[in-house]
Parts: sequence; structure tokens; C-alpha cells
Amino acid sequence: MKICIIGTGYVGLVTGTCLADFGLSVTCVDQDETKISLLNSGGVPIYEPNLEALIEKNVSAGRLTFTTDLEKAVKQSKVIFIAVGTPPNHDDSANLAQIEKVAEQIA
Repeated sequence: MKICIIGTGYVGLVTGTCLADFGLSVTCVDQDETKISLLNSGGVPIYEPNLEALIEKNVSAGRLTFTTDLEKAVKQSKVIFIAVGTPPNHDDSANLAQIEKVAEQIA
């Protein structure tokens, strides 16, 4: 099954890597070209124990890829996860603007 994870922060990158390690085909998408370039060159922008080794293993196995091409990744996927930031508003509620923006882009 082809899965698309939108967002490569702590939630998106760890989720995508773990799903790939379960044998699923995962494409992680981010609008940050620098972050995607880092991931595609073997770097990892966050720290999580064993994450770097799992990413390397699953990229090498062809189960995990990284891109900035949201449209292509969505079209090729059966399941889409949105894992973008939800910073707090002034009243401590979640700011859902980034989720809403991505939802509009993939609709």
C-alpha cells in the first residue's frame, strides 16, 4: 500500500519511517526544500533514538522516499496523513491553519 505523509517534523518523519519499517511504501512530503534535500542526502533534521538507522534501512530498501512534490505524492497514494504543525493560539487552542491549508491543497 502506498502512503503519503505530509510534514517531516517529529510526528510525520517518525510515523512515515515506522510505517515503512512495517513494509509499507511511504513518501514523506514537505514544502521545506532544505529539509527534503537533507533527508535525500542521508541527513536527519530531528533527533529520535534509532531514527537515522531506520531511515537509512528503509530508504535503501526502496520503501521510504522524500519529496517536495505534494501533488504527485498524493496522486500516487492510497492513504494520506497530514502531520503539519499546529502551534498554540493565544488562548492555547490549536492553530489549525496549516492543516486547513494542506487539506485544501489535496482536495
